[in-house]
Amino acid sequence: MVKGAFRVEFRDHVAELGPGDFIVVPRGVEHRTASDEEAEVLIFEPADVVNTGDAAVSEFTAPLGEKI
Repeated sequence: MVKGAFRVEFRDHVAELGPGDFIVVPRGVEHRTASDEEAEVLIFEPADVVNTGDAAVSEFTAPLGEKI
């Protein structure tokens, strides 16, 4: 978490994150990320992860092969 407040919602609990906090979500664990206001986060994922989860590909889906 870089700036603001951010939460990761799991089926049985919610993890609240602030600046300097981090969380590791194990592969295959169902979760949803959310923030009530603007937040800046740094996310590390394998290159083949689709950023829209299991939703259909849309204009919100990052193109495959993009590198920073």
